[in-house]
Amino acid sequence: MKILGIESSCDDTAAAVVEDGIKILSSVVSSQVKIHHPFGGVVPELASRQHIKAIIPVVNQALLQAGTSLSEIDGIAATQGPGLIGSLLVGFSFAKAFAFALGLPMVGVNHLLGHIHTALLSDNPPDFPFVALLVSGGHTGIYHITSPLEFKLLGQTRDDAAGEAFDKVAKMLGLGYPGGKIISNLSRKGDPDKIKFPRPYLDKNKFDFSFSGIKTAVNRYISTLKETAQEKNAADIAAGFQEAVVEVLSYKLIRAASHTGCQSIAVVGGVAANARLREKVIKDAAAKGLLLHIPDFSLCGDNAAMIAAAGYHQLRFGAKSGLEDDVFSRVATF
Repeated sequence: MKILGIESSCDDTAAAVVEDGIKILSSVVSSQVKIHHPFGGVVPELASRQHIKAIIPVVNQALLQAGTSLSEIDGIAATQGPGLIGSLLVGFSFAKAFAFALGLPMVGVNHLLGHIHTALLSDNPPDFPFVALLVSGGHTGIYHITSPLEFKLLGQTRDDAAGEAFDKVAKMLGLGYPGGKIISNLSRKGDPDKIKFPRPYLDKNKFDFSFSGIKTAVNRYISTLKETAQEKNAADIAAGFQEAVVEVLSYKLIRAASHTGCQSIAVVGGVAANARLREKVIKDAAAKGLLLHIPDFSLCGDNAAMIAAAGYHQLRFGAKSGLEDDVFSRVATF
């Protein structure tokens, strides 16, 4: 089965063609970073308008790149939520209309489910069951995965997502947007042990997160510095903040593997591209004899290949969306 995937949950317009849920034939992503950069974050109205402009060219590019004609497509999968309502509506509405016109089955996919499927798109996917840390700009949670469509939420952030905290700290330091990559690069020049920010474990035996407190701690530290001192210490602040976040993320993932008895773990989502997080989890997993799976950098951020992969399994088991189905902005679990 060849599935056309469409993703438009935030500020990336993406389309991909995936065969049998594992073989990526094409993956095209149109980024809006330059549009939102002057505002220090994503502006929902601008994102929606850009999705409208980009959706048809991106889909055409994905089909062309895959060398696939419309007659060879067996189904369509599109992100249904969570995300920005205006952005979601563009991709999901396009997918419904496209599928209706072509007489193809179409299914809405949970964006979080899509991210987890990036671990299954590698050459050496984890065996079931496994534990996944999903960490991105909008979501942070740990899941126990027992099959392609069966997942249990073990814990999630009670406030800011980890990626959101990275963006906000970058803004505090006047570093610009998007903050994740900027903080990661700047941290290489700093000493992660010079400034000891608090580790937001909450309960070390449970799997919830909270990153609002460390964000406040960074803000208070910055407020004690003069402007020249802030610039001088920016790398150390970034490194200290990043180390605190990474330490907690890795600890809870390893703890979840022990709790569930899983030998395989995965890190997925945009923050999975963070070099220090990868380094820390690789070291901690090796120390515990766990098999670690982290997707290729191209699959860490929002993409449509993950949506097509998850949609393949949903369609194969008979799931189908109708013209009356709508998008959703938030979800507690799935």
